[in-house]
Amino acid sequence: MANVLASATFVLAANALAQLPKDSSAEVAFAGRSNAGKSTALNALCHQTGLARTSKTPGRTQQLVYFLISEGRYLVDLPGYGYAKVPEAIRAHWKAFINRYFEIREPLAGLVIVMDVRHPLREYDLQMLDYAFKRHLPVHCLLTKSDKIGRGEQTRTLAAVKKELAGRASVQLFSGSAKLGVDEARAVVAGWLQQGPPATAGEHHG
Repeated sequence: MANVLASATFVLAANALAQLPKDSSAEVAFAGRSNAGKSTALNALCHQTGLARTSKTPGRTQQLVYFLISEGRYLVDLPGYGYAKVPEAIRAHWKAFINRYFEIREPLAGLVIVMDVRHPLREYDLQMLDYAFKRHLPVHCLLTKSDKIGRGEQTRTLAAVKKELAGRASVQLFSGSAKLGVDEARAVVAGWLQQGPPATAGEHHG
């Protein structure tokens, strides 16, 4: 099957909601803690080595980065947090910005949460899940760097995360560098872009 994500091209990096594309009909957001492997995952899904910039310094991505897939359809790279040395004022601004993005961004069709398989479901991940649940958005979790652990540990971690999320999100093992689970994840993202935002997603304006 042709990779519809392979056409991804960088469009803009936004610091404010007013800068977001006006023509978006469907967009899929990618979230992940610093060094969880989000850039590697995006590059693998789009089959492009330099699309999302990987950085040795955690938390360098301080903007919403938009990649155009086809007319009106986008992938959105959300800022990663964790042990990034970010001033508290900037962190507070970004928290408010992301919160507002999830509240009012109507074209949002789904959320991919990228988690290191060795450190899943940290506070940041749970916050992102909460944003999505409030909007009735579908969520797909990638347990990245799965090639770094043995098969038995892969199976145990996958089962534990699935149990913890109790059907509220789909979960899979993933490794961008080892090409593990790439086709499965790509199919989920492409499906969301094709279907567009869920009918109930825009109902939350509380």
